[in-house]
This record gives sequence, C-alpha cells and structure tokens, in this order.
Amino acid sequence: MNFSEDFIKNISEVINNLDYNLIDKFANVLSLIKQKNGRLFMIGLGGSCASASHAVNDFRKLCGIQTFSPLDNISEITARINDDGWENSIVTWLECSHFSQNDMLFVLSVGGGNEKKNISMPIVNAIKFANNIQAWVFSIVGKNDGYAYEHSDMSILIPVLLPEFITPYSESIQSVILHLLASHPLLKENLTKWEEIEQSNIS
Repeated sequence: MNFSEDFIKNISEVINNLDYNLIDKFANVLSLIKQKNGRLFMIGLGGSCASASHAVNDFRKLCGIQTFSPLDNISEITARINDDGWENSIVTWLECSHFSQNDMLFVLSVGGGNEKKNISMPIVNAIKFANNIQAWVFSIVGKNDGYAYEHSDMSILIPVLLPEFITPYSESIQSVILHLLASHPLLKENLTKWEEIEQSNIS
C-alpha cells in the first residue's frame, strides 16, 4: 500500500467513526439560533481560520444565518493584537460586536487550546467569555483534552486513529462537517449555483 492509498483509507475510517447523531443535534440547535435571529461567530487559528472564513460564506449565503469571523478583517484583528494582546484579540472583537447569549461561538480547532501550556489562548479566552455570558459554544476538534472540548455545550470529536495525522485529518473533516451542516435540510434555504443550474436543466 502506498502513502496516498493509506492516507485516504484512514481518513475514510475517521469519517465512518464520526458521531452522526451529534452532528444532527448541531443542526437542530443552529436551526433554533436561526429562528431566533441569533448570530453565529466562527473562530479558528491557522488552517481552521480558513475553514471558519469559508463557513461564514456558506452559512450566510446558503442558510441565511448571520455569520461572522473575527479574523476576516486583517486590519482590525492586527490592531487588536497590537493594542490588546494576541490572547485578547478575539474577545475584544466579540465585545465590540455586542456578542450576547442569543448568539453562538463556533470553534474550529485541532487541539482546542490549552491554558496550562499557553496554546491557542485567543480561543481559550473567547470560550471563557462566551461561557460567562451563557452563550452557546459549539466546537469541532481533534483532541478530547483541550479547552474547547471540555468547555463547549456540544463538541464533535474527530476520531483520528493515527496521531501523526491529527492536524490534516482534523482540518479536513472540519470542512466536511461544515459542508454537511450548510447542506442540512434544517438549515439550507438557497441552492448553490451549480445545483441551481442542474435543477433548471431538469425542469
């Protein structure tokens, strides 16, 4: 078996071991947030930051949910890093956005942050802030010993079987789950362009 075949077969096994019922619970709560005109705030660092930005597009355009990512405006976030410190940059952005208990913080992370090891502290502090005001906190993570997994209302744990692939597998599956949610019948209200074209061709 070559590397490519091994990599794909193992990631397929990770997908097969996901908690599908929990993903449906995510969709149910997101539907409630939408019905109550609550907002969704996507956060992540590194590769997960890119996934968060992508999710903003899908949840807004396909699902009609007010969705934002603090890290999308590089001018603002770097100003906040400079003035407030890296660890407080997301919290001060949420404060300025009047983040409330009607909203949800949606965390994408491999490790989920670790306060003792001073890892991903912007995520840790954002979760603390959301917990303090009793807002919803959801997360999709690759480790069950991180801050996000332990302090989220619901957390999807990506069951990575090979530790040497925890980052690429976790970040890849995050994207799969986010696309699943944006396509979920409880949430999706608009067709993507290609599906719209295909349906018009059929009719």
